[in-house]
Amino acid sequence: MRSQYEYLAVLGACVLVTVPLEWMGRGVYRRGPELARAIAPVLVVLAVWDVVAILRGHWSFHPEATTGVVIGGVLPIEEVLFFVAIPLCAVLTYEAVRERSKRWSRDG
Repeated sequence: MRSQYEYLAVLGACVLVTVPLEWMGRGVYRRGPELARAIAPVLVVLAVWDVVAILRGHWSFHPEATTGVVIGGVLPIEEVLFFVAIPLCAVLTYEAVRERSKRWSRDG
């Protein structure tokens, strides 16, 4: 049995797990404009890609796993949030590893 909040729960877990990386890196959340410039192209390109795939019948979403909130009559809100959450987690991870690797190279 699927929950209509399943997709949101997975996204939330991904963001929650990576939140501590904010303090290990250079403060991704504190650099909002830079973060927006990093995420916006991903969001736009993949949202357009998904809309085209959905309209052509190549891609769909399980209605029981989404809330039913749809953007533009086509794209589930969960998918839009995916295009924000996953790049956010990637940037947090990248910045944390980058900062730690600088410290390791200085200490080593």
